[in-house]
Amino acid sequence: MEQKILVVDDEQRMRKLVKDFLVKEDFIVFEAADGEEAVDIFLKENNIDLVILDVMMPKMDGWEVCKEIRYYSKVPIIMLTARGTEDDELLGFKLGVDEYISKPFSPKILVARVKAILRRSSAATEDVLEYGDLVLNRSAHQVFVEGKPIELSFKEFELLAYFMENKDIALSREKILNHVWAYDYVGEDRTIDTHVKKLRSKMGEKCGKYIKTIWGMGYKFEV
Repeated sequence: MEQKILVVDDEQRMRKLVKDFLVKEDFIVFEAADGEEAVDIFLKENNIDLVILDVMMPKMDGWEVCKEIRYYSKVPIIMLTARGTEDDELLGFKLGVDEYISKPFSPKILVARVKAILRRSSAATEDVLEYGDLVLNRSAHQVFVEGKPIELSFKEFELLAYFMENKDIALSREKILNHVWAYDYVGEDRTIDTHVKKLRSKMGEKCGKYIKTIWGMGYKFEV
């Protein structure tokens, strides 16, 4: 089934560039030149799979559009910005933005991010995640390693689920904190490192290696 993407940017050249690359990958693309048009299209279509949203736009800026969409939907949102400041990123995470990309950017990288987020979004709706000798069952809140159940704390379970949803994607400690502990969690990176250490230990030598350390950045789940 073809997936639908809404591209919102007041620059026609930018919209065309992004659209051309997405259409090559068989996505159906809708375009909006301002925030009001974006909200109208989103509500009219009703089944948009992902939104690519510029920050600086006439009528309604990207933040206002994001708030409006979040009132109705949890659809994945990629925010585009020419500034890329830390304050912007924090505001984006507070509003429920899934990814943040600074201009100028590579269209090929953007398409790769789109695919990764849609895979992650699809995995997040699956009740059972299974990779290698590791099985996670959301509804039963159980994890099995090589067929045997293991006991995890609530946060360890949430952390493992987030890793498995984002298989093969490098995750920064900041991003992990934002999604597992919530964006307003006041803590240090060592909180994540401690939980990962415990998680690896409980998963055992073989499956514990699925969680790779990316030095100076964070972690990646890889089987």
